[in-house]
Amino acid sequence: MITRAALRLALTAALLAMPIAAPAEPKIGLLSIGTDPVKPNPVWVQFLKQLGELGYVEGRSITIEREFAGGRQERLAELVADLAGRHVDLVVATGDAESIAAKQGLPTTPIVMMLVQDPVRSGLVASLARPGGNVTGLTTLAPALYSKRLEILKEARPGIARVGVLVNPTNAGSVAGASAMDSAARLLGLRLQRLEIRGAQGLAETFARLIHERLQALVVVTDGVTFNQRAQIADLAIQHHVPVMCEVREFVVSGCLMAYGPSYGDLARRAAVYVDRILKGTKPADLPVEQPTIFELVINRRTARALGFTIPPSLLLRADQVIE
Repeated sequence: MITRAALRLALTAALLAMPIAAPAEPKIGLLSIGTDPVKPNPVWVQFLKQLGELGYVEGRSITIEREFAGGRQERLAELVADLAGRHVDLVVATGDAESIAAKQGLPTTPIVMMLVQDPVRSGLVASLARPGGNVTGLTTLAPALYSKRLEILKEARPGIARVGVLVNPTNAGSVAGASAMDSAARLLGLRLQRLEIRGAQGLAETFARLIHERLQALVVVTDGVTFNQRAQIADLAIQHHVPVMCEVREFVVSGCLMAYGPSYGDLARRAAVYVDRILKGTKPADLPVEQPTIFELVINRRTARALGFTIPPSLLLRADQVIE
């Protein structure tokens, strides 16, 4: 007869002998209109680098599901559905359109927005201090900076009067950014004209219209569509001798004339910190949305020479980076 004590000992020994299942790796999704981070996308490179510094190694301690639309905004709903089917624990979305699509398709999944212009106005969060839902992350504060960009553009080219604004009309955040420039333009004596871009096609026609309308400069409103085509924008601008003011340094590195705005690299690294905190148990609703702390004025002097004019020395002295 087996005693109770012997039975308990046998059961304990059996349990100790059983292999302990390793905890499942957290699974995060990366969502963007733009290009895959395995290509040289500087924003995602910085995000993945910071994630690694926080101890997350893909394939060993974390699984990453990539969903990138290659400039086609109409694919976002499909990509979000793919992430839902893969049961991701968290989604990192770049801009306004991506974050809105993620919130609509994944209403209970934590979402970290990386580069959203005005998350309160777009309905992503209740407020910056108290997001109140499943979305949190970073804002670029883009609408508040457009007046400063126009001032810098006018300082660089004092004689300009007619300026084109390149904007994706299907992106509500971009439209709001374009609208934010109107009052500042009037004070500076500038007349703005919107030039729409909806996808990867039609950029050459947009520049043809810019020349036909005799616009003297161009301001680019950043979203996934324009960011994905920054090199083509720079090439066409040089070809048509058009100075281009952008929001972030990545455009200037690609050949545009200048940019003033937040550091996308810094925001990407800070987005990785949000991922870490959420995976460790903090709810998105309890993480306030952060605003930019690093702003950069970047000037491409080589492009200025190609355009046939000189950047004022006072502007060069204020620049954080001058590309020669």
